Amino acid sequence: MIATWWRAARAARAARRDPLTRAQVLAGPAGLASAATAATTGPAKAVNGHKVLEEVLRLPVSTWRYHWDPPDVRHLGPMAQDWHAAFGLGDNNVTISATDTNGVALVCIQALHRRIEDLTAQVETLREQAARPDRPSLAEATERQAGP
Repeated sequence: MIATWWRAARAARAARRDPLTRAQVLAGPAGLASAATAATTGPAKAVNGHKVLEEVLRLPVSTWRYHWDPPDVRHLGPMAQDWHAAFGLGDNNVTISATDTNGVALVCIQALHRRIEDLTAQVETLREQAARPDRPSLAEATERQAGP
């Protein structure tokens, strides 16, 4: 156990000196950092945030615990098999990368922000139309519909 920890600590120190390292174990609460630069990745492809959001909405999410956890410990998230089927990210269907969960969350936030902007613009247009002086008030329109 101590030998394993020592090797991991030595690798983490070496990783801090190499900016192209795939991941770093950081001291303190930050934990793990993954490399994501133009020098460490292949060509980037844009994603459709709205399509990713639709996949997230269909993704089963539940609470669960690992077999080795005490009975009172719970985690929240999707199963890796469902995640991999939905997004095809990572290199297997047994684990979920924090890099991928962060990316999915960010693109969904962007898609939701765009949706809010679109809806806000629609509401503003409707307000402007409703405030036009040539438009009858709701009371006048109701009186006309009711007739004499």
